[in-house]
Amino acid sequence: MAIAGPATLAIPNLSQCSLRDSVSRIPRRIRAVDQVSAQRATVVSTDPQRLSGGGGLNVEAAPKGWDDSKIERLSVKDYLERSKELIRSDGGPPRWFSPLECGARWESSPLLLYLPGLDGVGLGLVSHHQRLGKFFDIWCLHIPVADRTPFKDLVLLVENTIKLEYSHSPNRPIYLIGESLGGCLALAVAARNPDIDLMLILANPATSFNKSRLNPAIPFLSALPMQFNHGLPYILGFMTGDPLRMMMASMEKELPLEEAVGDLVKNLAAIFNSLPVLLDILPKESVLWKLQMLKSASSYANSRLHAVKAETLVLASGKDQLLPSKEEAERLYDRLASCQIRLFNESGHTLFMEDGIDLLTIIRGAGFYRRRRSVDYVSDFIRPTPSEFETLSKSYRWVDVAANPVMLSTLENGRIVRSLEGIPCSGPVLFVGYHMLLGLELGPLFRKFLLEKNILLRGVAHPLLFEKTWERTILEYSGFDVYRLMGAVPVSASNFYKLMSAKSHVLLYPGGVREALHRKGEEYKLFWPLQPEFVRMAARFGAKIVPFGVVGEDDLLDVALDYDDLVKIPFFKAQIESMNDGRARRLRTDINGEVAKEDLHMPGLLPKFPGRFYFLFGRNFDTAGRKEELKDRDQAKKLYIEVKSEVERCIAYLKEKREEDPYRSLPSRLFYQAIHGLDAEIPTFKF
Repeated sequence: MAIAGPATLAIPNLSQCSLRDSVSRIPRRIRAVDQVSAQRATVVSTDPQRLSGGGGLNVEAAPKGWDDSKIERLSVKDYLERSKELIRSDGGPPRWFSPLECGARWESSPLLLYLPGLDGVGLGLVSHHQRLGKFFDIWCLHIPVADRTPFKDLVLLVENTIKLEYSHSPNRPIYLIGESLGGCLALAVAARNPDIDLMLILANPATSFNKSRLNPAIPFLSALPMQFNHGLPYILGFMTGDPLRMMMASMEKELPLEEAVGDLVKNLAAIFNSLPVLLDILPKESVLWKLQMLKSASSYANSRLHAVKAETLVLASGKDQLLPSKEEAERLYDRLASCQIRLFNESGHTLFMEDGIDLLTIIRGAGFYRRRRSVDYVSDFIRPTPSEFETLSKSYRWVDVAANPVMLSTLENGRIVRSLEGIPCSGPVLFVGYHMLLGLELGPLFRKFLLEKNILLRGVAHPLLFEKTWERTILEYSGFDVYRLMGAVPVSASNFYKLMSAKSHVLLYPGGVREALHRKGEEYKLFWPLQPEFVRMAARFGAKIVPFGVVGEDDLLDVALDYDDLVKIPFFKAQIESMNDGRARRLRTDINGEVAKEDLHMPGLLPKFPGRFYFLFGRNFDTAGRKEELKDRDQAKKLYIEVKSEVERCIAYLKEKREEDPYRSLPSRLFYQAIHGLDAEIPTFKF
């Protein structure tokens, strides 16, 4: 039987006994949980190699492309059923367990400690175990129903665990995921251990307990007559979350309507039949004890927020019926040294149980996953799964619908084809081209390469996309997540080097911000620096350079107010100065000219009746065997000019040929699809 995880901590004096000393005291009835089913949570291995962080059990190489289509997402119904099994032979003090369904994981995966909320069972991540388990070593804290361990002793329990694990693997971060009460616990531990590399993820943390509906409920629950105790689980069930949204997490997608409704009714009935399990998990005495603990936990954590140095990600629900989580997230953002927020406006208190919530995707989108002391955007990157890609595609699907992009490439013999046949399949490959207004070309570009060639473009992006202090200033908190999930890296020589050495297909815009935020009348004008910035790096790895042009932005949007107009208006001038106050690292500070004018701003735009986007990938420039030759500045400059000229030629070709496209306008394309079907490829000009 495969087992994994830390030793169970079952000791009376949590502050004086070590984790290893406690192994012999694991209660046999808790060990028996792993015999119930291979799908149940199991107690943990005592393998010394595993505990020391060496080699170890259930480890696999980094997945280059993994498919989660066969993962069956577990639901609140599974949570209730497994909780019933877990508490059946409950007893003893709090302890750790590791879920069996986590399976094999990525090499050097960081440790993840899950700290439960009010229920204390430790199965709050049951819907996420299989996906998270591929990239984290997951341990869950179980607090038995009858346990009355004070909050401060729970802090010591978690603290002893992280100290031991940190001593064995000091170069790996330790993740603390705290839900409700667990959020207070995570903050308290982080405040007491500022020198340990911790990453905190707080889901609706109970630091706002004094402002919650729970605080005044304590006297009411204390006075609740015995005959009403059996109604308590139903009250709790509706207070902690929306049963319908939680239920949807267990339903398969793409089912026929009749079958989907039938499954919904069947599973919803099963959930309501299982709700009495909540009475076993949270009897009145335990509820009262834990509410009192919440009061002390909230006070303890709030008094130490100033000492928390760990990176923190707060997940806040907009419809939390127990806590004012959205307002609390803003407060923590202002109080903590390093804090990000992700808002879920339609979710309730039990965030991790709800449909549409994917914790692994949230972590990666926030740039919150790393396996070492500092993030490595190349080696720590996890390629999006097909299902993730489909979800991400929806955010820019409107561009595909409105602009119906035409993608052309050039074969070795110079012939132009309507496909990506001319694109090299093996890397390293460097794509350099024109950056459309606001980067409108990125969505169709990434989508086409993945669908047709199974190539994930790794974009070299402005550092702004990775500056977490900017999230509230420019966009909503998760505005940049899609770029991180799709593999963008901050522009730097070291990241460029790593991508080339990994034989990646790299997307680079030499014109950068200056092209993407161009002024009126500057569409399709290149603002490249004079220095051949990318040529010698490409030659070092024998990369192929693929120039490309793209046109069509002027058929979609008009710039009504550009930078020069905005700085003349006091309100917008103040906004621009605030956005460019030095918080984001500026590029090309050592050069002059138009390309150095990279002040960030949002131009005033006017939509137009949609036209069409056109891409052309020009002839390839192979640098294999030219490493020594291109060390010469003049030779490198010559190739640089040739590449730039090819981009300009592609743009000029597309601007001329689009005039011949009978389907350039949206009405003509809609008419064609009405006749030939929505999935029919719409023709374009002759080439």
